[in-house]
Amino acid sequence: MRGIVSFGAVGYGDIPVVETPRLRLRAYRLGDLDALSEMWADPEVTRFIGGEPRSRAQVWQQMQRNTGSWAMLGFGYWAVEDIATGACVGEIGFMEGLRDIEPRFVGTPEAGWVIAPAWAGRGYASEGLSAALAWRDAHIASARTVCIIEPDHAVSIHIAQKHGFRKRVDTQIAGEPIGLFERMR
Repeated sequence: MRGIVSFGAVGYGDIPVVETPRLRLRAYRLGDLDALSEMWADPEVTRFIGGEPRSRAQVWQQMQRNTGSWAMLGFGYWAVEDIATGACVGEIGFMEGLRDIEPRFVGTPEAGWVIAPAWAGRGYASEGLSAALAWRDAHIASARTVCIIEPDHAVSIHIAQKHGFRKRVDTQIAGEPIGLFERMR
């Protein structure tokens, strides 16, 4: 497809592990399905991310898609693991969504993050995003990263701005308002 850029694909076993003092960003494991299904079934989680809770089957497909992104593009999402407990507490990473949005940003990694409500309020999203962006800056040639955030999602807007994202434009996706943020390395 025109506009898609492969940044250096890797195999499943080559998905990098990125650690912070409290978190491990790692490849998905089969055992993550329960925790991630519980997280994505929570209406509070999806309130600003698509608006609809996700089924176990949808989460399973998402895990497979996110894993495949690494092989096709050289980047993707990681499962976020709390090092102290070994619990899967969320997801952080980058995607190429081919979104139907103006302005277009095909070929630009799109950052995203989500932490399960039971683990929220501990700074995990910020800590994990910081580590993911450091990995991104060291391994992806493109100087630009984007993220999209619903206008009422103040927590995510704060996290994005804390990590150097600046609002580029208010736009729409599927007829709903969304803010397009960008960060330059």
